[in-house]
Amino acid sequence: MFIDGGYFNKVLENDFNRPRIDYYKFSELLCDPNYERLRTYYYNCMPFQDYSTDEENSRYLAMEKFIHSLKRLPRFEIRLGKLERINGAFVQKRVDILLAVDLVRLSWGEQIKTAIIITGDSDFVPAVEAAKDAGVLVQLYYSKSSIHDELLSAVDESFEITIGLIEQSKI
Repeated sequence: MFIDGGYFNKVLENDFNRPRIDYYKFSELLCDPNYERLRTYYYNCMPFQDYSTDEENSRYLAMEKFIHSLKRLPRFEIRLGKLERINGAFVQKRVDILLAVDLVRLSWGEQIKTAIIITGDSDFVPAVEAAKDAGVLVQLYYSKSSIHDELLSAVDESFEITIGLIEQSKI
């Protein structure tokens, strides 16, 4: 399973009013009971922090605590990109590439038969196509409010993230 953390956070905030999710339970719910989940990969980056405001510091510490809690879950791997300031705005760097590389590497290494991705970005289309070329079934979980048609067309199967799924995954 591959979770684009920035995307999933926006879905949780915009579509479901920021519920607290048990990521282990969420991962297990999405996996078919007929096969074992190899691992859940979570991709994101730490928020900006220059120690000048309490808000920045508390946001950073909260993310640090969250990442630490994910690292303690069975079969979870955390991949962190970098946050850069570009033209006055903060932009995540390397996060999409980390996810794409892992998807392709695990697919072509024949370590997975099914890949579940949670994202909405069409930048992943080439990685999805490479995984499919390796014989991997690619399933997408997405929000109708934030999905690119090209990604929907590229995957083998797609499922909307529903309130029912979120309710079952709550802490």
